[in-house]
Amino acid sequence: MNAVFVVLGAMVGAPLRYLVSRAVASPWGTFVVNVAGCFVLGLLTGVSSGLHALIGIGFCGALTTYSTFAYETLQLVERKAYRTAVANVVLSVVAGLGTAALGYLAA
Repeated sequence: MNAVFVVLGAMVGAPLRYLVSRAVASPWGTFVVNVAGCFVLGLLTGVSSGLHALIGIGFCGALTTYSTFAYETLQLVERKAYRTAVANVVLSVVAGLGTAALGYLAA
């Protein structure tokens, strides 16, 4: 049954990631979905609900993406946009950890 919940969550998370990445210029669309996903995972962890498969793995797993974050950062480096690449890495890590903590505290 958990596999069904993962699929259902991913059916919402993946299209939402696509829509956000189209609405917000790269790499910041990836930043937005990753930070939002960190908040949701923090919130989910704080409430210790049985929704881990649906929301944590399915929705957040499909919404967030480390591989796209890495790829877009490498593209910035290749274009010699070093400041933007560093900003992307630092802001992503700091904002991700911060919003996960905020979500946890909010729960």
